[in-house]
Amino acid sequence: MTRLHKVPVIVGLFGLLACAVLLELAVNFGWVMEIIVPRPTDTVLSFPSLQEDMDLVGNFFVTLGMTAAATALALLIGLPFGYFLYRREAYGVAYEGWLAAAFSTPIVLLYPLFLVIFGRNHMTLIVMGCIPGAIPIAIQTRQGLLGVSKTLLNVGRSFNVSERDMFRKIMLPSAVPTIFTGIRIGVMYTLVNIVAIEYLIDFGGLGRIVSQMYDNFSIPETYAAIVAVILVSTFFYWGFGRVEKWLRPV
Repeated sequence: MTRLHKVPVIVGLFGLLACAVLLELAVNFGWVMEIIVPRPTDTVLSFPSLQEDMDLVGNFFVTLGMTAAATALALLIGLPFGYFLYRREAYGVAYEGWLAAAFSTPIVLLYPLFLVIFGRNHMTLIVMGCIPGAIPIAIQTRQGLLGVSKTLLNVGRSFNVSERDMFRKIMLPSAVPTIFTGIRIGVMYTLVNIVAIEYLIDFGGLGRIVSQMYDNFSIPETYAAIVAVILVSTFFYWGFGRVEKWLRPV
């Protein structure tokens, strides 16, 4: 990592530390009720007991695995469907609005239906996480391909570039930023839905830990589990950032 890349990381960590210190002081002085927000130090100190009682690390990987599986399924559906909507303009115009409307609906409320169809198992989490993830991927894939510069396409045609090379060397690199915007949005909504379902049906993962700790009024442990959810989100954000850089190195 170069010095130019280290500076934002250092600034971000410093800002996070400053917020933690301010929150610690606010709780100590009674400006924030401890029953609502615990001291950051209490949250950190609760990790060992949470690991011992609830297997925090194991449930972290459960949520991580479910999110990865749902995201992979969303990619397998969203990318080809977005390309289809790009290639078939009539379908793209007809269905993009419907997709946007579906994305804005609280799909998590359909979990009783999916429980009946798939049962109380991991498949329910994967399918329900996949749906809100595939929609923005499909929309942004179409928008990214539509946004490719006509000048670049004309230059490719002037060199008699084949359709395959046109897509691989011109269209895809140009569309990558927009497509990965959809992927990042999709994976975040996938994670939110999976944790929400884990919370609602009390079936493994970090959502289950949050639910049980909240019901027990174990506030520091509740926030520790939430921090673990944030780490899952950070992992995917970093991972897809690396993939995007590899696909579009400049």
